[in-house]
Amino acid sequence: MSWQNWAQIGVLIGLIGVSAPLLGAYLARVFGGGAAPGDRIFGPLERLCYRAAGIDEHGEQTWRVYAGSLLIFSGISVAAVYLLMRLQGSLPFNPSHAVSAGPALAFNTAVSFVTNTNWQNYAGETGASHLTQMAGLAVQNFLSAAVGIAVAIALVRGLTRRKSDTIGNFWVDLVRTTVRVLLPIAIVLAIVLASQGAIQNLHGFTDAHTVAGATQSIPGGQVASQEAIKELGTNGGGFYNANSAHPFENPTALTNLLEIWALLLIPFSLAFAFGRLVGNRRQGWAIFAAMFFLWIGSVGVATHYEVAGNPRVQAIGAVGSNMEGKEVRFGAPASALFAVSTTDTSTGAVDSAHDSFTPLGGGALLANMMLGEVSPGGTGSGLYGMLVFAILTVFIAGLMVGRTPEYLGKKVQALEMKLIVLYLLAVPLVILGLAGASVVLPGPRSALLNHGSHGLTEMVYAFTSSANNNGSAFAGIGANTTWFNTTLAIAMLAGRFLLMILVLALAGALARKQTVPESAGTFPTATPLFAGLLVAVVVVVVLLTYAPVLALGPILEHLSL
Repeated sequence: MSWQNWAQIGVLIGLIGVSAPLLGAYLARVFGGGAAPGDRIFGPLERLCYRAAGIDEHGEQTWRVYAGSLLIFSGISVAAVYLLMRLQGSLPFNPSHAVSAGPALAFNTAVSFVTNTNWQNYAGETGASHLTQMAGLAVQNFLSAAVGIAVAIALVRGLTRRKSDTIGNFWVDLVRTTVRVLLPIAIVLAIVLASQGAIQNLHGFTDAHTVAGATQSIPGGQVASQEAIKELGTNGGGFYNANSAHPFENPTALTNLLEIWALLLIPFSLAFAFGRLVGNRRQGWAIFAAMFFLWIGSVGVATHYEVAGNPRVQAIGAVGSNMEGKEVRFGAPASALFAVSTTDTSTGAVDSAHDSFTPLGGGALLANMMLGEVSPGGTGSGLYGMLVFAILTVFIAGLMVGRTPEYLGKKVQALEMKLIVLYLLAVPLVILGLAGASVVLPGPRSALLNHGSHGLTEMVYAFTSSANNNGSAFAGIGANTTWFNTTLAIAMLAGRFLLMILVLALAGALARKQTVPESAGTFPTATPLFAGLLVAVVVVVVLLTYAPVLALGPILEHLSL
């Protein structure tokens, strides 16, 4: 790698090191229950939202009511996006003349954007009208991210409250997150992206004449604004089919770096917010350290194999990095950095073709999602996923020393462990079950563009991406069919709402508990030792779950080179 590539990684780490603690402190103030920065600006807007929706901003909800509110809101959102997709051909503000989507594709797209997955079985610039892009997809980019953060904050309240039946108010958390966090940062980021060349207009296709005498249709649209929240909210749905590889979405090396930083910002920041909300910043640093170690380790693996290239290609004298499917503006190291960051979060944006990565380079991307999106994960989902692993870790440590495990003063008992086991098993069952059925059935299997170990990786990647609400694709599979539109949507729904319900149930169980004082037998959870043990537990759980399919997919393909 060149010194510029090393400098890019160093600058990104520096940006995270400076911005994540600052934003984490702000998030803690926003959700801490007292006065927060910007009250004079955001307060009136929030109160307007509460009055319009009939929300009691001082009311509290049990975990069941909180979960019910979340499901009702998400169900209405799915219906709204579905109707937009089904009717867009007959609705105004459609300069690109996008046709109405079929029932299966509309359902898949609606579920995809509401679950923060943003899996796209359509070409962005031709498959969705400007009205659908703005009133449907961009709106869900904000709201789905806000829902994830709300659930994470609810779990933190469960850890901090004593003998409480409530964990907050979903509607208040949703409004505060959108108004105070996502909107302000997204506006600033959109302006920066537009200043660097990301387009922002309301045009359809513009015909341009090339120097060779041909005519080229150049698509326009509200790209910079959607790109900003796409990355910031770890959504990933591109305005264009080429996603962040398109020069209108990602014009320069600077915007490429900023987009990587944006998709990592809130997930890492929530670790620091967690430390402040529980009254012990070292707890936040321990969670951040585990997330960061998993992320930087994956960056090292993917970058190494993409820079080393394909040995079969090198054997015929074409020495160099693996540039197949890479944007020449960025090169292999920057593409690997983006790919790792987007699969370590639940973003799904891409600036290169993951299907063209080397076997172990692509395998690292697949493994990132199999971790459960915790390194650092999506907006909110990363934090609550890592906290689930943290509670599992103290349970295992408690078994080692023969004591009832505790986390932040809350005893971890049978109910909590049942919920955690269900949380850990639900997504793998969905992934392996649906991928297995798709491999066996001739119809879905025929949609694969490759066979053998690479074809298996493509199939497993599709369901892993969907069930973990990532949204990136290997792209070597023709997924716009009734089978895949339906089964991938089922995977998205299970990976999002089943896990959220389990997390909220866990929050309710913990909130009802009394806090027990620390003793000599309490396992310390704010130390480097705990962070290392937490990383080990995450990796071991993933290997125990997915080792066979990883061995038959990317590892076998690598050994066959």
